[in-house]
Amino acid sequence: MSTNVLIIDDDRRLNELLTEYLTQFKMIVRTAEHPDDGLALFRQQVPSLIILDLMLPDKDGFVVCREIRKESAVPIIMLTARGDLPDRVAGLELGADDYLSKPFEPRELVARIQSVLRRGGGLSEASSPVEQVQADELRVDVRKRTVSLKGELVDLTTMEFEILTLFIKNAGVVLSRDEIMDRIRGVDWDAYNRSIDVGVSRLRQKLQDDPKRPRYIKTIWGAGYQFLPMPVSVNDESSDGLI
Repeated sequence: MSTNVLIIDDDRRLNELLTEYLTQFKMIVRTAEHPDDGLALFRQQVPSLIILDLMLPDKDGFVVCREIRKESAVPIIMLTARGDLPDRVAGLELGADDYLSKPFEPRELVARIQSVLRRGGGLSEASSPVEQVQADELRVDVRKRTVSLKGELVDLTTMEFEILTLFIKNAGVVLSRDEIMDRIRGVDWDAYNRSIDVGVSRLRQKLQDDPKRPRYIKTIWGAGYQFLPMPVSVNDESSDGLI
């Protein structure tokens, strides 16, 4: 299956170089130099992954990311010449899956792409015989990578889905930030450990979970996070276990 990559960056030369390089890895690449053109290409055909520059004309990458996230959970890697921590955290808060500062080695970008797609393309499939689990009013389809709350679909990013799946597989166990970081790959964790808190915060919002009265994710101060309900297999309602 081909990997379709959409690059939204106003640097034409960089787009040409990345297109040439990524093609060597059997990726199909489309590029746009203006954010509106990039959004049009995205809506014509949702790609496997988007490479999105932060500094764009008329609309910056934050605005574009926000518009994409209203419509899709497609993986997004943000590029920027500014490596400031606030920019990185802001990108994650808007739903970016990874962050790469310019200048960078093209091979590093390929590694990031492959890592993000691995995270999004089969987490738990090989290790889990269970396709669906139920936790309170939350249902997760592991193979289809869908999440529903009270029967309504919840649109999660790759990072958010991976964090949720990690919590479900360790229900009742307190996971420290370091343990979560060890399991979640693809993001430059050392640069901004706060990304874990950002991911959990966004996940809570989408699950309508009040941190003060949590039904799903409880903060254990000084220790980490704990997933409260014990999931059961939808395939076998009598099962006591989870994934």
